Amino acid sequence: MDRRAFLGTLAGGLLAAPLAADGQQAGKVWRIGLLSSGSHSAAVVRIDAFKQGLRELGYVEGQNLAIEYRWAEGKEDRLSALAADLVRFRVDIIVTQGTVATVVARRATSTMPIVFAVAGDPVTAGLVASHTRPAGTVTGLAVLGAEMSPKRVELLREMVPGLTRIAALWNPGNASSVPELKATEAAARTFGMQLQSVEARDARGVDAAFVTITKQGTGAVIVLSDSMLFSERTLIADLAAKNRLPAIAWTGEFIDGLLMVYGPNVAEMYRRAATYVDKIFKGAKPADLPVELPTKFELLINLKSAKALGLTIPQSLLQRADQVIE
Repeated sequence: MDRRAFLGTLAGGLLAAPLAADGQQAGKVWRIGLLSSGSHSAAVVRIDAFKQGLRELGYVEGQNLAIEYRWAEGKEDRLSALAADLVRFRVDIIVTQGTVATVVARRATSTMPIVFAVAGDPVTAGLVASHTRPAGTVTGLAVLGAEMSPKRVELLREMVPGLTRIAALWNPGNASSVPELKATEAAARTFGMQLQSVEARDARGVDAAFVTITKQGTGAVIVLSDSMLFSERTLIADLAAKNRLPAIAWTGEFIDGLLMVYGPNVAEMYRRAATYVDKIFKGAKPADLPVELPTKFELLINLKSAKALGLTIPQSLLQRADQVIE
């Protein structure tokens, strides 16, 4: 075979290979089941980021993609039935929001791949064997709640002069919240402060939690990472403002009503979750896809909340902030 014929054959083979691979999926509509303990209205920014990530990878709803949404609307006892519904629907993959929804999804199926777009501590929750080698049908992106806790305690201490007692608002139904609570307790002790542990499993629990917090004369609140608390962020912000309590949370959507936020960009994590979906659609196994951990954390400060609370924000904090809300 002469050189030109050889190059022609080689080029033809290189072109034919991807065309053949694509041809195997021609006309296929991929089905994603999205499971959340919250509501669509509370997660609009995150879902838009997820769909943007999918579009960037060539997946468009109504063309080669269908998404089945299942929202528990803050009622976590509904998650099992919703997860079972997705399994019956035979979706190609389940994408979950939060640790609790991921645990429930894994109980519902041992074969379908599951990607958590956000979770607290997937190792402690028993979802993966390790961050580097998940070793099962579940993988995704984690927020490292326990690692963020000491910094949030430090930020409140710096923001609120004379602070001696803080409350940690958390959901005991979320396994990832336990190490985060312990880390918050340890950080509070380091700074010579008392920590009040306050539980909430739903909106009614959030109301009751703030009654308890105010009765104890607590000076500030840390909202631990959890999907239910995320869905109730407007209620939390209203109660914090009503009771004149400085509060800090872990994700940017809280900044509209709270004093501060410190944590990763969760909307960006949702966009990144699309890459996991794409890899699995192309044949990768969740067991071989390491859990992605955040490498950058953002500090957001709400000047309006600070003014309402009568707080003067230290210049050093303003200079470190990634975003200041007027």
